[in-house]
Amino acid sequence: MIRLLLVDDQNIVRKGLRVLLEAQAGFQVVGEAENGKQAIAQVESLQPDVVLMDVRMPEMDGVAATQIIFQQFPKTRVLVLSTFDDDDYVVRAMQGGAKGYLLKDSQVEELAQAIRAVHSGFTQLGPGLFDKAVAPIPQPLQPLTLPPELAELTRREREVLCLIADGATNREIAELLFISERTVKNHVTSILSRLNQRDRLQAALFASPFIPLIRL
Repeated sequence: MIRLLLVDDQNIVRKGLRVLLEAQAGFQVVGEAENGKQAIAQVESLQPDVVLMDVRMPEMDGVAATQIIFQQFPKTRVLVLSTFDDDDYVVRAMQGGAKGYLLKDSQVEELAQAIRAVHSGFTQLGPGLFDKAVAPIPQPLQPLTLPPELAELTRREREVLCLIADGATNREIAELLFISERTVKNHVTSILSRLNQRDRLQAALFASPFIPLIRL
């Protein structure tokens, strides 16, 4: 059972999330908070597994609360659920220790999947948010050469990795490359193993500066 804390300054949003999530198997909402300060206090007393954190809230915003939770309660994972997809919010939240960032218009199935992934230690970003998360990474001025890990990928694995970096899902990759989703999953598993990366996002972040070379 994954124990959840819902943090949002709108009561109707919290109540709606509670109903939706408690209808999903394996979730228990153990508490609610309407601002960052309350969230920190609730994390300390309730010790939830995952916090669904809004961004803009009175008294203390979600980004500041996320940083404190990350520093003081490392066993609790924060998944930001916000209306806002501003580059600054996404970057600051992820740098502050959030394990994921989704928008509130996400489908409940997508939200449930993201919660389970974050609880398992993976990083989750909603559609279109990957570029925002990596945008501040400066590009080297010197000519790039592929690291050995990337150079050893097969041609098909490079194609899959480029599509992952573009934000494509396994189904979309399968359709674009005319292969099965199972084959895509096998390629993803091989890519993560070869690059010694934990999940898709980390692999994409690792490969991001070298994508122009990988596409050659």
